[in-house]
Amino acid sequence: MLSAEWITELIKRNALDWSGPLRGDGLLLTLGTPLQPLAAPSTQVIDLADQTSIDNLYGVPITRWTNYELTPGEMLLGAVEQPLRLGAGVMGVIGGLSHLARVGLAVHVTSPFVLPGWNGHLTLELVNAGPAVLRLYHGMPLARLLVFALDVADSGAAASHPLYGRQSDLKSRYADEFPVDPSQRRS
Repeated sequence: MLSAEWITELIKRNALDWSGPLRGDGLLLTLGTPLQPLAAPSTQVIDLADQTSIDNLYGVPITRWTNYELTPGEMLLGAVEQPLRLGAGVMGVIGGLSHLARVGLAVHVTSPFVLPGWNGHLTLELVNAGPAVLRLYHGMPLARLLVFALDVADSGAAASHPLYGRQSDLKSRYADEFPVDPSQRRS
């Protein structure tokens, strides 16, 4: 794990681009825009091999907001306020703030890894696992990104991905990325 001094040096060298705050030896991730609520689906089953079925899981994105009340059991996608770019040989790991976990807020429920080549706004998956409504505020700190240097940096190349960092669309693109042969689908 890299120290704040190393992170600052990587920013100076343009190996990492981050305009947000540092917290200790990590990047402080704050909640930005948009928010993407999940909606009650029109069917009981979301077919993960069908992108239209996945898209039906989402409500209208919220682009203008100051606070949001997350009800118990609710899941909400939220963009990190500041964009991030990781160069070759640099990766990150997202970790939630324990203060928030202690009131029932999970801020990242999938793989915590951010791979070299990431460029854009990270998406956090917010889940209220507690017994009370939690009021979220635009710009509030939610998580940290710990930064690591890989033991062997590729020859300057970093992975890129067409879905990396799309701030305007936080929804899952699973079926688009991992298509299933239609003959394998059940109806």
